[in-house]
Amino acid sequence: MSSSSAWAIEQQSRKAFADLKVVCLAGGVGGAKLADGLARALAGDQLTIIGNTGDDFTHCGLQICPDLDTVMYTLAGVANVETGWGRQGESWTTLAEMTRLGGPDWFRLGDLDLATHLTRTHWLAQGKTLTAATAHLCAQLDVHPALLPMSDQPAPTLLETDEGVLPFQDWFVRRRWQPIVQRVILPADVKATPLVMRALSRADIVILAPSNPFVSIDPILNVYPIREMVADLPQLVVAVSPIIAGTAVKGPAAKMMPEMGFANSAAAIADYYADLIDLFVYDQKDAGILLANDPHQLCTNTLMTSPAERERLARDILQTAVQLLQETS
Repeated sequence: MSSSSAWAIEQQSRKAFADLKVVCLAGGVGGAKLADGLARALAGDQLTIIGNTGDDFTHCGLQICPDLDTVMYTLAGVANVETGWGRQGESWTTLAEMTRLGGPDWFRLGDLDLATHLTRTHWLAQGKTLTAATAHLCAQLDVHPALLPMSDQPAPTLLETDEGVLPFQDWFVRRRWQPIVQRVILPADVKATPLVMRALSRADIVILAPSNPFVSIDPILNVYPIREMVADLPQLVVAVSPIIAGTAVKGPAAKMMPEMGFANSAAAIADYYADLIDLFVYDQKDAGILLANDPHQLCTNTLMTSPAERERLARDILQTAVQLLQETS
């Protein structure tokens, strides 16, 4: 394809996306990467990211929000791409001294990352909501899409395992997600913020990112009335599979699925979201899969190995979604 043809196609896609309002539900590395791709394809005021806070916890007196921070750091271009968490160019002086002093060092906090948690905890102690504290941090890091916590209330995810009920970070980090998960326990009576509900009420498209469905997406959908709004309001709901050829790119999704009674496949992800989605996006390595509930499908390369690949996947999804919207309008 000539450069002029590629430019013309890009301009057409920008025009097609110009009036879209998109909401992305995201947690973890896969969610952060797709959120970044969408941010590259859309204007800042077109995109809202609702982040999982089910893995938030207090550590050494600090409020830690791992999923929010992974998304925020990725959007800011300062994420540690090697680990998938924390900051690039990190140093570990404080953690090393904590270890020497016999402090709790199982959750690794780098010096730059600590500055985020100290600042957040300060603003929360001053009476700011988590939404306001997140907006403050995003502004300082020059993050333009709105990144909203799913709720300002605590909403801790617990895991019922073969070794008892474990708080999420104990299972995920301290135990390196090895205990077998029998059930994910989500809290009742947690409510979405007005900003989250406003974003969903205005959304043309809601995208469920390629995040772990049980511990990244379900905690968001569990917050009232997010699931109901996703089911009823957007013109199109899209889910992107975190499973490629039976494996997860990163994290415990592939391990958890058979533990919880699901086939370890992209098709099982589509079935899990069947009551919500209109379009299912999955990797070309899974080409030819049969989907029981027959949503619209996009089979493409979903492996986001670079910022350019993140944007390419985001544009593939948006272009397919716009075509479907035009066909049904």
